[in-house]
Amino acid sequence: MRCAVGCGHVQQAPEREYGLETVRGDPGHPVNQGLACQRGVSETAHPDGEWLTRPLERKGDDLVPTTWESALQRASEGLGTALEDGGDSVAVLGSGQQTNEAAYALGKLARGGFGTRYYDANTTLCMASAVTAYYDAFGSDAPPPTYDDIPDAETHVVWGANPAAAHPVMFRWIRQSAAGDDSELLVVDPVHSETAAVADHHVPLEPGGDLALARAVLARVVETDRIDEAFVDDATIGFDDLRAELPDAADAAEMAGVSMSDVDRLAAALADPTLLYWGMGINQSVNGTAAAGALIDLCLATGNLRPGSGPFSLTGQANSMGTRVCSSKGSWPGHRPFADPDHRRDVAEAWGVPVSRLPDDPGPGPVGIVDAIGDDVDAVYAVATNPVAGMPDATRVRENLEEAFLVVQDAFRSETVEYADVVLPAATWGESEGTTTNMERTVSRVRAATEMPSGVRPDLTLIGQLADRLVPDLFDDRPEPEAIFDEFAALTAGTPADLSGISYDRLEAERAVRWPAPEPDVAGGYRYYEGDEADDAAASTPEPTDESWSFYTRSGRARFSSGTARPLPEPTDESYPFTLTTARRPDAYNTGVRTREDEPPTARISPATAAAFADDLEAPADGREDGAAVADGRENGAAVADGREDGAAAQYARVVSRRASVTVSVEPDAAIPDGVVWLPIHHPDVNDLTLPDVDPRSNEPNFKQCAVRLEPPQERDVRAVAEASV
Repeated sequence: MRCAVGCGHVQQAPEREYGLETVRGDPGHPVNQGLACQRGVSETAHPDGEWLTRPLERKGDDLVPTTWESALQRASEGLGTALEDGGDSVAVLGSGQQTNEAAYALGKLARGGFGTRYYDANTTLCMASAVTAYYDAFGSDAPPPTYDDIPDAETHVVWGANPAAAHPVMFRWIRQSAAGDDSELLVVDPVHSETAAVADHHVPLEPGGDLALARAVLARVVETDRIDEAFVDDATIGFDDLRAELPDAADAAEMAGVSMSDVDRLAAALADPTLLYWGMGINQSVNGTAAAGALIDLCLATGNLRPGSGPFSLTGQANSMGTRVCSSKGSWPGHRPFADPDHRRDVAEAWGVPVSRLPDDPGPGPVGIVDAIGDDVDAVYAVATNPVAGMPDATRVRENLEEAFLVVQDAFRSETVEYADVVLPAATWGESEGTTTNMERTVSRVRAATEMPSGVRPDLTLIGQLADRLVPDLFDDRPEPEAIFDEFAALTAGTPADLSGISYDRLEAERAVRWPAPEPDVAGGYRYYEGDEADDAAASTPEPTDESWSFYTRSGRARFSSGTARPLPEPTDESYPFTLTTARRPDAYNTGVRTREDEPPTARISPATAAAFADDLEAPADGREDGAAVADGRENGAAVADGREDGAAAQYARVVSRRASVTVSVEPDAAIPDGVVWLPIHHPDVNDLTLPDVDPRSNEPNFKQCAVRLEPPQERDVRAVAEASV
């Protein structure tokens, strides 16, 4: 699996060498039933990037090959020296790219072994705002709906997400459902994305206008008497307080940059069973938690919390949901509350460590971790993550990491590897054993299809080997996937995220099981709802006497939110008149280590913006005929960017923020609104531009809006592009 949809793949190794020869969708897997996207197949079978095949140590300015014994010894010495000053002297950065077992073991080492509060499993960069909003509303994390609800929904609202690019298999199910009679797909996004291009209606709001628009829609729902009063009275608290604070719908719509007809279209759509999906466009903002809460409020107010409806956050990384359950990042395993003394005591007892060693708060998130380097933090252990490219204000990240003792554990040579003191080459998908959890809470087995090269070891093995040297006896035996799974599954017993009824034997028989699964014959479905789901009509329009709800809140009721908007941290002005936003490309993933081409990132701007700056854009002065392909190796004058006519030479500019400037290839694109510069998240230079402000409750960075300007490229940059392309 390559993203959080959780597709099962059949992988086949070649007869005489390492790696994978073929990858295809597994027709027997209950999640995808044989479907697969090309990105997931190609990244697994034929990834780009430089494989790490031997341990490396820093000698002066160079990383040189070394033995496993030497690498592990130097890593443990550097981390151990830092630990002499206390557990918080070591920061640990994990990832949603690990198996459940490796994520659990890493969290156990970070929290129970080191005792550090400076630990993050990468979910804070993408999902923390949604997680916080789910806790606010329901007292528990993870979406109430599942994939089974997609066919039954009549309205699909995709807000601040582009599943056509990011989750193509899931988007196929959404399109099939929306194509039915009396069904529709609505998309809310500043950009006319691939998803918006096939929608029944597109609402192009201003970047950062999500909370204002959500409140405008709710105000209009109230004004037009579309509130599900019975559900609100029976199952929620806080609505009267929220209703009293709602803005005037027209005023809020103006703030969001949309028309009242768009507000009315959304308000009317919510009257039918609606699945409301959102993604990074909502979460990655200083208003991320408030905006995600406002979307949940729309579902609560209209009664869209039944099968075939509900708030559905779209998770990005392959095992981001698994890290939320088992990694001890924002909660103890099973979503045990982090600060609760009883849960801390239970976890400490299970791990055999003093309860005083466990931190009593989850820490500041990755931006706060970087800020602490040089003060509290002296050493960093980074596993399957690439903070040098993936974190905001990346120049500052590089500068701070240079001051720390850095151990990097990864399968590929990333930008972060270049700053490491020790590099531990790790196994990747198709070489590892374990389990993973997709965005609808389904746990699947991960199996090795090929042997590992001799210089590579699994994440779980490496975590155990460092633990043996730094915290002896933290693990009873050498960590093995099945034993570690049984350990953390047992620790989730009785919690909202109960996996204790799942075992490797059960996964062998059933292929995949959705939590909560407290017994060996139980699997989770729609959460919080009890009713007669056997009758399709009853599931769509149930009578109040046939249904009830139960939430993990003190009152047992769902809670409406009260979040208010903070000003965007960096509005445009005369010096920086454009808004930069970042998003995914269909053919790339995360920081692009497996898929990136060695060329400048492509900045998409509106045709009007391109025309206004035409005199400032330059093509490489490389002596070739006009129309020669520039940066991607194509021949016969083929266009580099999809927005150019065949034969047109690439044009270049610099995107400048208050933190950095980046040379880009410019692509005029009518999908981008005037005043916006779109850049892909996958290029390592892009986050030099972004700013490190975070949501005050989730600590998630504000990746989606910062102020920039366009300038002519510097001559040396254009020359370098031309020389690299010849």
